[in-house]
Amino acid sequence: MTARRDHRVGFRDVLGRPGYPRLWTARTVSQGGDVFATVALILLVFDLTGSALGVSAVVLAEIVPVLLLAPFAGTLVDRLAPARVMIAADVLRAVLAASLVVLGDTVVGVYLVAFGLSAGAVFFNTAASSALPVLVGDDELIAANSGIWTAAVLAQIALAPLAGVLYAGLGAGAAFGVNAASFLISAAVLTGLSLPAPPAATGRRGPRGVVGAAVAGLRLLVDDRLLRRLAAGQLLAALSAGATSALLVVLAGDHLQLAPSGYGLLLAAIGVGAVLGPVVLVRLVSDPRRPAFVFGPYALRGLVDVVLATVTSLPVVLIALAVYGLSTSTGAVTFNSLLQSHVAPGTRGRVFAGFDLVWQLGRLVSLLGGGLLAAAAGIQAVYYLGGALLLLAAATGWRAQPPNSGAVRTMML
Repeated sequence: MTARRDHRVGFRDVLGRPGYPRLWTARTVSQGGDVFATVALILLVFDLTGSALGVSAVVLAEIVPVLLLAPFAGTLVDRLAPARVMIAADVLRAVLAASLVVLGDTVVGVYLVAFGLSAGAVFFNTAASSALPVLVGDDELIAANSGIWTAAVLAQIALAPLAGVLYAGLGAGAAFGVNAASFLISAAVLTGLSLPAPPAATGRRGPRGVVGAAVAGLRLLVDDRLLRRLAAGQLLAALSAGATSALLVVLAGDHLQLAPSGYGLLLAAIGVGAVLGPVVLVRLVSDPRRPAFVFGPYALRGLVDVVLATVTSLPVVLIALAVYGLSTSTGAVTFNSLLQSHVAPGTRGRVFAGFDLVWQLGRLVSLLGGGLLAAAAGIQAVYYLGGALLLLAAATGWRAQPPNSGAVRTMML
């Protein structure tokens, strides 16, 4: 499948590709529903426990399933039709979200459902990332990923306040009901998605075969030079962003001396940049294999962290955070596009799951270590360290060269 080369590929072009509108619609609807669930979960747990520790446990319940299940989710996606995996994950998550209407008054029940929702997302997101390069050409990946990313960010900006209002007015059950409905709509849309069957696999299908396939997928991240550099950059970025993102509210209060409403301004600045990033990227970039567009955003984000730790001027901070949001979104789009163009069918599921595992592991370590560092040395130290880690991530991958021989080999299992 080859994109037209006489003009810059945009979102309208990929919307004309058979199958992509269904995938885009399903992801947008389910991500919009997730906004309601995320806001409601945090508010509900805080109401039930009255502690920040209780809220932190929700984050932990969302990270642990990725660490446990990502390699096996990737193996399943590589062996089954991605659309079937996404539909099954949507149905499971719809049942879990609906159960919160009944279990929402018990903390244990909320944590268990949060765990289950995250587990379903592991399978859904891995399958969706693996399916996209089948629906569009390599030169269309930037536009296709940008469309999905932009819709998700706009949904978060527009729906998060509405989710808070819904929770306050009708309770958590209404928000979880919206989330359950979004999964069912997504599943219905995906039933019409036609994708080629995965490559034929050989070898054992029993538990040892599954484990062996998962290990082989993770090994690919080490054996392939480009994937190795991308994984190193991803880990360093996660070690930075886990703490700096979670502790932005502390930076706002302790370092910038802002009122609670000022924290909302900081988040809005990031959101504006995140929306603009893909728009700018689609106009400037069509080749996802250029390392500068993948690793350059790490350097920008690292510089922003240093600025945030150094200055206290609100206008400067808002501009810096807009740049942070822009570089985050452009980096995510080019990162995913590079992976999708570099990795062959039959291994994409395990490669994407492996990167998800790397990200969440780094994020977990960062969340734990960032709080300790802030308590011992102050919030500025967290952002200086975060900036250094991101600059190191940029340096680690900067010399990675785009592949000359096309996609990496497919592992036949």
